[in-house]
Amino acid sequence: MKLVHKIMLANFINILLIALTGFFAYRSHDQVLTKLRFVEIANDLNSSFLEMRLAEKNFFLYGDKSALPEIEIKIGVVSDTIEESRANILRAIGQPKIEQLESGLANYRQALKDAKVGDLAVQAKVREAGQKLGEFTNYITVSERSEVNRIIAGSRKGLFFSLVCILLSAVGITHLMSSRVLKSLKRIEKVTFFISEGDFSKIEPNTSTDECGLAISALISMAQELRNREEQVLEARKLASIGILIAGVAHEVGNPLNNISMMAQNFIDLYDNLGRDDHIEYMKRIEEETERIQRIVKDLLDFARPKKPDLMETCINNVVNKSMRLVQNMIYICNIEAELDLKNDLPSVYIDEHQVQGVLINLLTNALHASSPGDRLRISTGFNRITNRIEVEVEDSGKGIAPEMLPHIFDPFFTTKGASGTGLGLFVSYGIIKNHKGEMKVRSELGAGTCFTIELPVYRQTERSEQCLVSGL
Repeated sequence: MKLVHKIMLANFINILLIALTGFFAYRSHDQVLTKLRFVEIANDLNSSFLEMRLAEKNFFLYGDKSALPEIEIKIGVVSDTIEESRANILRAIGQPKIEQLESGLANYRQALKDAKVGDLAVQAKVREAGQKLGEFTNYITVSERSEVNRIIAGSRKGLFFSLVCILLSAVGITHLMSSRVLKSLKRIEKVTFFISEGDFSKIEPNTSTDECGLAISALISMAQELRNREEQVLEARKLASIGILIAGVAHEVGNPLNNISMMAQNFIDLYDNLGRDDHIEYMKRIEEETERIQRIVKDLLDFARPKKPDLMETCINNVVNKSMRLVQNMIYICNIEAELDLKNDLPSVYIDEHQVQGVLINLLTNALHASSPGDRLRISTGFNRITNRIEVEVEDSGKGIAPEMLPHIFDPFFTTKGASGTGLGLFVSYGIIKNHKGEMKVRSELGAGTCFTIELPVYRQTERSEQCLVSGL
């Protein structure tokens, strides 16, 4: 059911409850008014009956002959009142009681026709008929007043319970609607989070048909389209990378091959004029160029056919310390001030120590090459609770990297070292960290230094142990 239909249904239920409450309240109010109108009529009848009984008393006790015509007139007035208000009386007490009232009035009138002063039998009959008529009217008056009180009390209870039902219904429907809407919104939030993270595999198929469900379906369709576009972009990037790689290989290998060719040609042309030492010098230079080609080929093979990582649980501080020991002599020779800031009690990581150590050595070596004597080199480790990752920072105060070069720093064959670099070190290092499901980032300011950050996922949150404590070099 769509959300708009749910809201309409909830409103309909509330309106229906309010309408029912109003109907019963109106019905009770109408009953009360009917009963009160009859009570007013009954009071008038009682007043007339009292006046008739008073005239009756004057006739029998004092022989007042004018009393009988007066009583007859009162009986006529009462009959006219009953006839005029028959509809209201009928609604209030029903047809049987009206007939009983009219019968009592007729009996009283008939008894008065035979009334004579001093006739005790007739006097007793008249008084009995009058007494019954008075008692009956008093009875129905008291009964109707009690009925009015009962209706009012019942209306109060009915209104109270109706109000409780309306409130409970409103609270229940609001809770049900809000819980379903919030559930759908949380699902939308989860889907958008997975899309922002680029993890489309965790997006579950949608089964809801309301507006939120349609929004989720649209997001899932968008995610599928983004995934398809991403695959297309990745394929295009792969093709572009292959082109860059081929061009880079041709350039990097072509230079030493040209040098070897030129030196070989010169060696042939000048062979007879060269001494033994010159022959050896030529061969050494050819050997150097050959080793240069071998290094390029080795780096390419490391990238194209990466060795399967030998993963193990360890503390990143151990890897940092081992890496620092290997470059300690170079730090001393370059006269660089090194600073270690390794945090205690770090969670463990699941890595290939040798591969990550190679990455750190590459970053440290690059930092030393970019620094001048007296510059500062800082290596720190820490735990980012937001991303749940271990972070390693290698920061130098060297010459820095130009802003326009930063986007290409991890591209193959891109180097800031000129002819002395192959441009594959950071490229291979980036791939190693990616294979460990981590991230490598860089920030730099020209003339102020560079900072490389390695982020590795936490393997296990360990308790305080010796392997995750800071140790010296």
